[in-house]
Amino acid sequence: MMRSLYTATTGMQAQDLNVSVIANNLANVTTTGFKRSRPDFQDLLYQNLRLVGTLSQNGNQVPTGIQVGLGVKPAAVQKVFLQGDFVQTQNALDIAIQGDGFFQISLPDGTIGYSRAGSFKLDNVGQIVTSDGLLLQPTVTVPSDAEQIAIDTQGTVSVTQPGATAPTVVGTLQLSTFQNNAGLQAIGFNLFEETDASGAPTSGTPGQQNRGTTQQGFLELSNVSVVEEMVNLITAQRAYEANSRSVQTSDQLLQIANNLIR
Repeated sequence: MMRSLYTATTGMQAQDLNVSVIANNLANVTTTGFKRSRPDFQDLLYQNLRLVGTLSQNGNQVPTGIQVGLGVKPAAVQKVFLQGDFVQTQNALDIAIQGDGFFQISLPDGTIGYSRAGSFKLDNVGQIVTSDGLLLQPTVTVPSDAEQIAIDTQGTVSVTQPGATAPTVVGTLQLSTFQNNAGLQAIGFNLFEETDASGAPTSGTPGQQNRGTTQQGFLELSNVSVVEEMVNLITAQRAYEANSRSVQTSDQLLQIANNLIR
């Protein structure tokens, strides 16, 4: 009975984590470039009351043993980097990535962060920045007299200036890819950092070496499915209730044992 109390407790703790992950997914259902998270669980160690293959009293081999599980534990909470839907904005500085790859963003400490959120702006000197004012790398500066900004599928940024007969190229966007996207460390603000698990980034021109292409005037929406998350939430709630029922049942059995009268 005591063992079942602790086992059911691990189940309740696991479902509490599950609900927290689902809640974060739902909270970011409208966050540009957000990637949903998925918790993975593992069963804990087993207590062997009788080993498989032991001999019975009459010398016959026992075909099955007696194992009692001790519960569940979280194994991982990983990001699922499936492509989100696109929405057309017709904003010249809204850029979506069709396929694999991340924008390179210069962080305040001088390191590079990586993002799928392509809602860019211009700062006071014409540089392309994020909503938090972080520079897109490599740096692209748009002239103050630019009348139109064009970005092709390979990241080439061109502007049309007064009196010019042809667009002027002012820079080229680059995308970074990783061997293991799930190994990236989310740091908030729509940004990721590389880790040993993700591997080193490979940066280059969009559309080359299996990198995605850039789509101007579009944004990639969150890949969270509200319907799927609501189903997962109901499942987690029922699993939590079932584990709490196990705790109640174990408590009732202990109460009966405590009330035994000789």
